[in-house]
Amino acid sequence: MNIILLEEYELGHNLSRRDDRTIHLLKVLHKKTGDSFEAGILGGMKGTGRIEKINLDGSIFVSLNVSEPPPPRARIRMAAGFVRPIQIRRLLRDLSSMGVSAIDLVGTDLGEKSYRDTKLLADGGAREALIEGAIQARDTCVPALSVYDNLETWLKERPWESGWRTPLLAALDNADPEGSVSHLRATDRPAVLAVGPERGWSDRERALFKQAGFLRLSMGNRALRTETACVVATALMMDKVGEFT
Repeated sequence: MNIILLEEYELGHNLSRRDDRTIHLLKVLHKKTGDSFEAGILGGMKGTGRIEKINLDGSIFVSLNVSEPPPPRARIRMAAGFVRPIQIRRLLRDLSSMGVSAIDLVGTDLGEKSYRDTKLLADGGAREALIEGAIQARDTCVPALSVYDNLETWLKERPWESGWRTPLLAALDNADPEGSVSHLRATDRPAVLAVGPERGWSDRERALFKQAGFLRLSMGNRALRTETACVVATALMMDKVGEFT
């Protein structure tokens, strides 16, 4: 853990001895009473924490001193076709650590329909993955996560328009691209990216993207796993929109 995150409701209460944060502080970092550590409030400010007391039952009581804002969100929104639950977990974790503003999971024509029934979205697994990514990046905030039954619904609702007026719209498509991400010029516009499932986009979906004003761009001639393609596309686009400066 690169930062210890607490929920608002946990402030003023002990962390149990079985809590992953307690185990990390005492067993991994070997912290003692009075020691400090990097900490933050989930969804809020960051700063330092201090172990005030290690109780006889192994639980700990910590205090926080937080006044530093979290790092700004990258101006990237990523839509991804549904993949296997284990891949979804990695995808959410990694995109969260990269600081994207929002992640949309979208049903697609060529994606496996059963993947949409993953329990990750109902049992807290998805949120855990997002938080894990934030902890890796020493962040306190996680991307907004939304789910759409199909591409038509996502394109019709255009969720990016609630925050961004004229973003760059790009669907990653190695099978039938109109251009390449590497050939895009640098821009100060935010970006909305779409990456398909393992089998890619259908011709019908390519037509929908064209109608919605999306560019279909390649990232090379290799077929990547969806979660890998999402990370690569995000990194390439972050460079184009100036997030690495």
